[in-house]
Amino acid sequence: MADVAVTSVPSSSPFGRWWRQARTSFFWIVLLALALRLGIIVIGHTYKFKTLDDNFSFGWEMGRIGRALATGQGFSNPFNETTGPTAWEPPLYPFLIAGVFRLFGVYTYASALVLLTINSIFSALTCLPIFLIARRCCNETVAIWTAWLWALLPNVTYWCTRWVWETSLAALLLALLFWLALVMEEREGWQLWFGFGLLWGIAGLTNTSLLAFLPASGLYLWSRRAKLRKRSFAGAVLASLVFIACVTPWLIRNHNTFGRWIFIRSNFGAELRIGNGMNSDGTWQEYLHPTQNVYEMRRFRQLGELGYVNVRRQEAIAWIRQNPGKFLFVSFKRFVYYWSGAPKLSVFPPPEVKNSLFLASSLLAVFGLWLMLRKRRPGAWLFLWLILAYPAIYYVVFPHPRYRHPIEPELAILIVYGFSQAETKKARPAG
Repeated sequence: MADVAVTSVPSSSPFGRWWRQARTSFFWIVLLALALRLGIIVIGHTYKFKTLDDNFSFGWEMGRIGRALATGQGFSNPFNETTGPTAWEPPLYPFLIAGVFRLFGVYTYASALVLLTINSIFSALTCLPIFLIARRCCNETVAIWTAWLWALLPNVTYWCTRWVWETSLAALLLALLFWLALVMEEREGWQLWFGFGLLWGIAGLTNTSLLAFLPASGLYLWSRRAKLRKRSFAGAVLASLVFIACVTPWLIRNHNTFGRWIFIRSNFGAELRIGNGMNSDGTWQEYLHPTQNVYEMRRFRQLGELGYVNVRRQEAIAWIRQNPGKFLFVSFKRFVYYWSGAPKLSVFPPPEVKNSLFLASSLLAVFGLWLMLRKRRPGAWLFLWLILAYPAIYYVVFPHPRYRHPIEPELAILIVYGFSQAETKKARPAG
């Protein structure tokens, strides 16, 4: 893979000469990032998921659907019992799990190792769009440091080495889409518009929450091109058609299966109820989930998936209408928990330390964004719209640290940019 420009390192040692080349080498950044993640998986035995819950922690609902696909039951049974066809989760990652299960066995250590390795590849590859975004919007120094931080930081490696879920893939896709929106401001060609629509289609079928950023990124791209007197209508139509072509087969499947149109996944009403009710406190009330509650599981089986989701949605909306003040207060708590970490008991690190670091990273990212807007850096407004648009749904349902990971690449760039500006100001001699 091609290397980018190399900055000088004042060292004649073998390591110094290697570092001068490796520090900005896409090959070395990705290779060392992947090596670290694989080391954590193998040395930490993170592929050995517990079996006391009948392997449910191995991919949770996505793992269950993957098992159903691999054993010939179709896209179905997201919980611990046989409940029939489902649209509870987007399709792409469960199909990936199913493919691995077919090759390496259902819920085996080999399958876990392969899936976590694939997640680690997604995570390591995210270094590339991070570098490209940071170099375009900031400078090469920020690009180098942010890429290496993503490669090495423990909070980044956690999700890809311990969770069989689409989290790391979602972060990679969103970073690629962010970078593509920046590149398309100035460049022409139907291929870019085609890729933009294709990536958004893949993103929507991977994690529907990512689509919250689609309107903002499209409008940003349109406005930026308009200022440069570049036409966008034909390209936007092409991208829209490609996106529709990507998601339509799954929408048709859902309609044929359930007899009504469902946009990719079905479970929003149930998630809304888990976050909004008499005992709502701004966190995930796991005891209301069908996998944790025998009564809810019975209702799910009696009503069917769509009937159950509809009832839960009606319960949530009724509570919100009856308690608008509390809903606003709980939503504010969800906002706080999203950016500062939800209260949760843990042994290591202590929750006070963990949440303090979580909050500090959020504040530093906001500081970096403020500096970018103030200095009118390229892409500053795109960073702003991402931070405003993507998390909004979680202020209505409930937050989780995993839900912030897809935008962590962009937050990392803002943090490093903020530090770089502080260092620049410190190094500038007083006039």
